[in-house]
Amino acid sequence: MIIAIDGPAASGKGTVARRLAAHYRLPHLDTGLLYRAVGAARLASGGALDDVAAAARAARALDLESLDEEALKAGPVGEAASRVAAIPQVRRALLELQHGFARQPGGAVLDGRDIGTVIAPEAEVKIFVTASPEARAERRHRELIGRGEAIGYETVLEDIRRRDARDAGRSIAPLVRAADALVIDNTELDKEATFAAALAFVEARRRELGIVAAAAPDGGA
Repeated sequence: MIIAIDGPAASGKGTVARRLAAHYRLPHLDTGLLYRAVGAARLASGGALDDVAAAARAARALDLESLDEEALKAGPVGEAASRVAAIPQVRRALLELQHGFARQPGGAVLDGRDIGTVIAPEAEVKIFVTASPEARAERRHRELIGRGEAIGYETVLEDIRRRDARDAGRSIAPLVRAADALVIDNTELDKEATFAAALAFVEARRRELGIVAAAAPDGGA
């Protein structure tokens, strides 16, 4: 069973994906970390983010086992990730890696911006998690403040809007909802309600397709 979770920045798609992966005991990949790792590599090098050849080399050199999620969640890396993600050569370099993860025996859970449309259009379950820019900015602002980063809400909101425009406007694999995806707008929902809606949809799809999958012993929360 492949579960594809898409959505814009700070929508909560990663939280949903991780919890579904734990519930069904499936491997999980936050594909955004791949682009963050490329962006971080370019930032560390001091080179231009739009250096196509260098960004593609960084993408080809990625190792899933070496990704440091905490370090890659730092503020500046998000903007860098959004910029390198618009480079076609970077996306092509990471495509095979993501395809392989999605198609491993037993299935997987992947979250990103083009999982249900490009990476795994054959996924049995597709969910698009979204929220208003203001709600997403508020969440991201709280997260960054909690990490000790001094940044204003308006700056975060501007970044969210800029990334939304870039993600939706790029020519290759833009952020769009798959036609057969469930849309969960969690502007007014908390994490538990968002997860409950996602889980109910997965269970409905399992029954519809006759898929048998084991849930975690504790119920998968």
